[in-house]
Amino acid sequence: MTIAHVLGFPRIGAQRELKFAVESFWRGDIGETELAAVGSTLRRRHWQWQKDAGLDLVSTGDFAWYDQMLNTAALLGALPARFGFDPKALTLKQYFELARGNAAQPALEMTKWFDTNYHYLVPELDAETRFDGGVDWFFYELAEARSQGHNVKPALIGPLTFLYLAKSKAAGFDKLGLAGRIVPAYRRILEKLAAQGVEWVQIDEPILALELDAQWRNAFAPIYREFSTAGVKLLLATYFDSVAEHAPLLASLPVAGLHVDLVRAPQQLDALLAAWPQDKVLSAGVIDGRNIWAADLSAKIEQLSAAKTQLGNKLWVSASSSLLHTPVDLAQEDQLDAELKGWLAFAKQKLDEVVVVQRALNEGRGTVAAQLAVSDAAAQSRRTSARIHNPAVGGRVAALTGADAKRAHAYPVRADAQRAWLKLPLLPTTSIGSFPQTREIRAARAAFKRGELPQDQYIAAMQAEIKLVVAKQDELGLDVPVHGEAERNDMVEYFGEQLAGFTFTRFGWVQSYGSRCVKPPVIFGDVSRPTPMTVEWSRYAQSLTSKPMKGMLTGPVTILQWSFVRDDQPREQTCLQIALAIRDEVVDLEQAGIKVIQIDEPAFREGLPLKRAAWDAYLEWAGRAFRVSASGVVDSTQIHTHMCYSEFNDILPAIAAMDADVITIETSRSDMELLEAFGTFAYPNEIGPGVYDIHSPRVPPVNEMLRLIAKALEVVPAERLWINPDCGLKTRGWPETEAALSNMLQATREARSAIAEGRKLVVEAAGHHAAHAAGACGCH
Repeated sequence: MTIAHVLGFPRIGAQRELKFAVESFWRGDIGETELAAVGSTLRRRHWQWQKDAGLDLVSTGDFAWYDQMLNTAALLGALPARFGFDPKALTLKQYFELARGNAAQPALEMTKWFDTNYHYLVPELDAETRFDGGVDWFFYELAEARSQGHNVKPALIGPLTFLYLAKSKAAGFDKLGLAGRIVPAYRRILEKLAAQGVEWVQIDEPILALELDAQWRNAFAPIYREFSTAGVKLLLATYFDSVAEHAPLLASLPVAGLHVDLVRAPQQLDALLAAWPQDKVLSAGVIDGRNIWAADLSAKIEQLSAAKTQLGNKLWVSASSSLLHTPVDLAQEDQLDAELKGWLAFAKQKLDEVVVVQRALNEGRGTVAAQLAVSDAAAQSRRTSARIHNPAVGGRVAALTGADAKRAHAYPVRADAQRAWLKLPLLPTTSIGSFPQTREIRAARAAFKRGELPQDQYIAAMQAEIKLVVAKQDELGLDVPVHGEAERNDMVEYFGEQLAGFTFTRFGWVQSYGSRCVKPPVIFGDVSRPTPMTVEWSRYAQSLTSKPMKGMLTGPVTILQWSFVRDDQPREQTCLQIALAIRDEVVDLEQAGIKVIQIDEPAFREGLPLKRAAWDAYLEWAGRAFRVSASGVVDSTQIHTHMCYSEFNDILPAIAAMDADVITIETSRSDMELLEAFGTFAYPNEIGPGVYDIHSPRVPPVNEMLRLIAKALEVVPAERLWINPDCGLKTRGWPETEAALSNMLQATREARSAIAEGRKLVVEAAGHHAAHAAGACGCH
């Protein structure tokens, strides 16, 4: 019999119960007992949903209070020694300190999970790292599920993926050299699971979707031979891209089964079937684990018909990846248009889709005829709906020329025009855009959305917040202020709400990192901008100060990446449609007197395909989309962009080709390490490396920021260096924001004085610890 299962389920809860409980714990409003009860309730509910849907195996090990990579480090006992925690006695308070930092130590680095918008915590490794075991939460949750009568399949991050994604502060450190320590730790875990009667264990090795060098590829066979006698059946899970190039290796590994992503890479099925042994399971991920479109179930069944014939009961059916990346339950969406709702499936509904495909393969299509009729009708409705296509938008994209993606003159000419107009001091200061979103701001916005606050009163409330933000920036002495974005719920959702071709859910939340959840817009049709979106807010802000107000927009690539995107046309086409809408806004801002305009692209690096062979095509169309959005203005209008993601080294030519006048980047957690690549590359335009980390409530002292400025000046000429925080400040409180910005301004004044006096700026590290490159996006 074909088995139905999933790789993992969202943990936040349909109403974000985990988020609110965790944040209550952080505030001290509840204790560990109350927090544990919330987690137990959510796990019980999600396991029961899987069982009720008809899945044969229920997933455990996918729950985490903050992140699954941190959970794995806690399970293995591989915690950074700098925290001084006993891995076997780790408390929840200490667990969260690893994730968020404490007074003595900054947090673990955070960066994107492959090409998703989920952030994981990066394990820290060194020559002393041990894997001697840690907390037993993993086994407790397994026992909890079995006590409730579930047939379980625990899931683990695999040892090679764990090592590959971890980092070390030691230059040239051989992470793979720790295999001799980590493999026995995993074997102990597997043997313990076998002793508890577990049959199948899912072990995730998504690095197989990357272009691994021979050293890492060759490590799989000996490591998995070590696991083959542990007493459990291993389902090796891969996702996010094709693993066809590894088909001979995967077929030869001593594992009982392999899971592959047939949504992202449907073409790999033929290659895998040609090499696949008859005695091993092949788990087919045909239901999309990363998007919310309802599957065309008839097409999915047809996709697997040859595999069923060849493999029989050795064919399993699943979602392409963990359902972590999708919202929890569509049934809550009582305000969505009925036709459009019929085109969607959230995580709970995807469980049903998996089972429909399984039953059709096992028992014939007749047993699921009613479900297939609904699916067929929805697919036909979506293909033929007139609301999806706008000929005017398609025509405008088709009419784009090279000139539409190029500023009138090169950066040096533009820089002269901008300096003449802006008259900024050396080392100009700015912020990334958002300021604290207070409880009062959120309450006013919510009341306005519910219709309880009249529009004129809402506008007045937001203008009062803007006035406050501008006044505080003037008082602090920021050179290029922003309006603070009080009116914006989210940097993508805010724009999507005003663009044609978008729709929104009420409860379509997904986890971005920790307790941070986002509600991505849904792009279902052609995109255009009916009316200006930000102009009046920026015009009002500019009226409050004589300094150049910076207009704030989200770029086309980031809007694309952080939305649930239509899958019926190439992403490039959708991105260009968004770019034209943003271009219209940029031009209108300029005409309203806003001469500094930031077009944020924190997701530019995130969108990079996992396979290098596909990089050039992506970077070409993504860069073109940004330039289309930015190139409708005159030379004296300064275009900024902001990128939250690290690891720019390998795409710096493409970033330079975006041709923004100023780029701001996150660098504080890496101790300016990320900036070194820009210096080596000789990045030609202006750069604002972040001098303090906004992801923590900690207020860095002046000396610490001054030291980072000194390091930046070693890489970037003073005339092209900006000073700013790492990212937006919306998640911070006002006291820490004002204190940190005040310190930043003081550090800038001291740096300017040193430059004016011809002194080299040298500042001692004074015990500063850098946690290495951060990739978490605070502006999101």
